[in-house]
Amino acid sequence: MTRTVAFLGASAGVGLSALKHSLAAGNQCIALCRYPSKLTSIFPQNTTPNLKIIEGNAKDIASVSQCVRCDGRLVDEIIFTVGGKLNFPKFTLDDPEVCRTGISTVLEAITQLRAGGITGRPYIVACSSAGISDFGRDLPLVMIPLYYYVLQAPNEDKKAMEKRLEESTEEYTVVRMSALMGGETKRIIRVGLEDPKKGREEGVIGYTISKEDAGRWIAENLVFERDAKYLRKIATITY
Repeated sequence: MTRTVAFLGASAGVGLSALKHSLAAGNQCIALCRYPSKLTSIFPQNTTPNLKIIEGNAKDIASVSQCVRCDGRLVDEIIFTVGGKLNFPKFTLDDPEVCRTGISTVLEAITQLRAGGITGRPYIVACSSAGISDFGRDLPLVMIPLYYYVLQAPNEDKKAMEKRLEESTEEYTVVRMSALMGGETKRIIRVGLEDPKKGREEGVIGYTISKEDAGRWIAENLVFERDAKYLRKIATITY
């Protein structure tokens, strides 16, 4: 079954991988990008008819509203992989609230469009990070200092993003990922599962996962097919 999928944050990394696999499967894709040339250099418009690129920012409600609607209705799915750049000397982000602000903009855009008569119920997939669970450890002990001190700012932002999805009435899945690395190894991906209110259902502890493999897992498990066990849950993926 082909779907119409909106992408926010797909110009690189996990989002780009998920977009690539979604396009290859024949899905209609809409990508919001601050610099469209980053995507047109990879997906020339004359050879990628199932990709529409919109120039804009994930914090701008007009741009987001344009991205999440198609042919008079809301898209079938939204893949949210927005993130900030880490400033290592200061252990903070260039935009410390980019994830929570971005997902709030998505939710508000959906609300406003519905109020204007646009119908639909998009399934939102939001990418987050390991190391922020309230229900147990998903990191090797040696990596805890990195996540709890060096990555404190981005993790606080992602946790706030997750909370806003949990408080919404939308259909969603949060995908927490171990430390991201380059390349595509096509190794076996292990999956943990957590209910944001009831706690851990399937535990997993891991070091890393590649951006390419993480994006492929999202496309295969949350775009091509939608396993009901992930609905309004948190999946943790790692090698």
